Amino acid sequence: MRGRVQGVGFRYFAEHSANALGLAGWVRNRDDGSVEVYAVGTADQLSELAGLLWKGPRWAEVRGVDESEAPLEHVRGFSVRQ
Repeated sequence: MRGRVQGVGFRYFAEHSANALGLAGWVRNRDDGSVEVYAVGTADQLSELAGLLWKGPRWAEVRGVDESEAPLEHVRGFSVRQ
């Protein structure tokens, strides 16, 4: 995610949203000011998460969400990474 997405609770919003959807994966801040999300789930679950991430938490201002396939990681649950 790009925009005002750091310092506004975005990682915890993403974690809560992903857990509510039953997804596995992680979210982390990147050095360039963006937020990266890695999620594993069905196409419908991932689509719903993408829609939520476009909105973000109350104080966020999302200007872009880039989606791409990534190599499969063996993850359990969904967590915030530092």
